[in-house]
Amino acid sequence: MHTSFADQLSGLDLSGFSIGPAPLTETDFPPREAATQTLEAVWSDLFALVTGTALEADAEDLGWAFVNLFHRAAERKGVALDRATDEVRALVATADGSEVHTHDLETQVERAQCAESAMLAFEEMREIAASLYLNEFGSSWKPVSSSRLNHGATLTSALVQGRDFLRARAEAKRRAAKPEGTPVVFAGGRMGRSSEADALAFADNIWATLDKVRARVPDMVLVHGGDTKGIDRLASSWAERHKVPQVVFALDMRLGSRAGFQRNERMLSLDPRYVVAFPGNGVLERLVIEAKARRITVVDRRGPLGTCPKAQGGAAAT
Repeated sequence: MHTSFADQLSGLDLSGFSIGPAPLTETDFPPREAATQTLEAVWSDLFALVTGTALEADAEDLGWAFVNLFHRAAERKGVALDRATDEVRALVATADGSEVHTHDLETQVERAQCAESAMLAFEEMREIAASLYLNEFGSSWKPVSSSRLNHGATLTSALVQGRDFLRARAEAKRRAAKPEGTPVVFAGGRMGRSSEADALAFADNIWATLDKVRARVPDMVLVHGGDTKGIDRLASSWAERHKVPQVVFALDMRLGSRAGFQRNERMLSLDPRYVVAFPGNGVLERLVIEAKARRITVVDRRGPLGTCPKAQGGAAAT
């Protein structure tokens, strides 16, 4: 009978849950030092393999996919955690005080803790791999169609009571998706440069400007459009290197020509401390006009190579 039941279990989709004690201590997962050493070694060997070959042109795609392995694994554990949380919620709602019900609730909380711990471990490995990607290619790693949330600083593994677990889970998800701090909007377009020297000067001006803004807003949260082919990429790389939280407002392409203006409205609705403006198109010009109308300070860097233009008509700049 036991064998038959085990056979049935093996054929079920248990969403990554294991039948047995849930690993709830740090010793059940790879320590950060070991994960860092292993991923650095794998990364080094992988790119040593393709360097100087016909595959070198695809190196950045390989690096992105390498980080994405851990991101997808963390997402799967997050889905498992959500399912277990739903089970806990249902059991709490139907609590009858019986021993069987209490056991079922404890079992579901254990499963949720297991999924949570695994999710945190995979997120930590993703962040290690993302830092390798940043150092290798000079740009911040971001997923294609989902958020890069990091729950490590907010989730607690020592959860016992069902109601406490639900409250902690809801708060952790809220805080992970909404970084605490003062919003600063960064905006600019896709700008070609006539020489490598001009490109470096432009990038230096972006980073120097962000350094100055951060000196005034130590708890800044960088808000931008996430354009991986524009200057948002440079701002995102700066933010990752300085451990500054980011909020990305991607264009909603279903809105057509209104997408950029709708994004402007969403970013300004955060009531940012500053709007940092580099050269761009008409949508960016409208963002600057609306920011000034709302008495939001504009750090204007729309001059040549991202420098401060000459003061015109009371334009606010620093």
